[in-house]
Amino acid sequence: MTAPLEAAEPAAAQAAGPAGDDRPARHGVLRYALTKAGGALLSIAMVIIATFFLFRLLPGDPVRNLAQGRNMTPEQLDLERRRLGLDKPLTDQFFDFVGQTLRLDLGTSYEYKRPVLDLIGERLGPTLLLAGVGLFIAVSLGLWQGTRAGWRPGSRFDRFSTATSLVLWSVPTFWLGLLLLMVFGAWLKIFPSRGIESVDAPDGFGYVLDVAWHMVLPCLTLVGVVYAQYLLVMRSSLLDEVGQDYINTARAKGMRDDEVRRRHAVPNALLPTVTLVFMRIGFVVGGAVTVETVFSWPGLGKLFYDAISVPDFTLMQGTFMLITVAVIVMNTLADVVYHILDPRVRSA
Repeated sequence: MTAPLEAAEPAAAQAAGPAGDDRPARHGVLRYALTKAGGALLSIAMVIIATFFLFRLLPGDPVRNLAQGRNMTPEQLDLERRRLGLDKPLTDQFFDFVGQTLRLDLGTSYEYKRPVLDLIGERLGPTLLLAGVGLFIAVSLGLWQGTRAGWRPGSRFDRFSTATSLVLWSVPTFWLGLLLLMVFGAWLKIFPSRGIESVDAPDGFGYVLDVAWHMVLPCLTLVGVVYAQYLLVMRSSLLDEVGQDYINTARAKGMRDDEVRRRHAVPNALLPTVTLVFMRIGFVVGGAVTVETVFSWPGLGKLFYDAISVPDFTLMQGTFMLITVAVIVMNTLADVVYHILDPRVRSA
């Protein structure tokens, strides 16, 4: 264990109790986790309430939109409205929605005439694939560049990588996606511009390559707007560690610069980044909405966009709640993991 964490161990041991008894420390972590879980449940309850009323503010009548292209009489429209439960008072609709949500029943989609959970289950895989690969590349690239930039501040690599990441971070996701789509999809025709697979996609390993080829542009878009956060946090954390006494002591003992960085500086600088990784998992899934819409990627984001265009209340509510709950759960896990990993937090 490196020096800052070693320095924190006496305080943590003192908090643990006499004779090295770590039960009070474990109870403290459990109490902290339960407190965070309670806060997360309260946040989820607020999300459930906000989700219902938020989408009722959208313009448009779902029944009339569903009836487009069909010659339906006013009586038939009223019958369809009663079938969907939209003729009830808003308070009755709200309590029905809360009761169904507590039973994990998100209702039936107006547009697809299928349970919302089934539709979410079908679209969850492509979203997790895109978000998972994008997050892995973004974290790896951000940590590598942040480590190099923070270890040599002011260098040419530091200036170039930091400036590039800030530019990409400030670019709107949809704009970057459209730019990549026009250049590499429509103009150069190097990569596919839409979908997750080709019409004549082969089987076996050829299918995997086909999906990977379709994923290049949406994944690049997601990585471009996400990796800067990891780079900047890692760079800032490493800059804080470089000036510490234990780094100078390690160098005075004759350790090579790369070894000092790898064994001492980077492990301590990783703590804030670990927290950020957990926090950004939910946000990356939510951010995939724009990317999936631009590239017609058949995931939750595209499903949510299609639901808004109807509007399909039940489908919007289900996808929105899933994304927001994922953000809340990941933020809670980030707080708990950071509390466990850093004894300085536990002893505070």
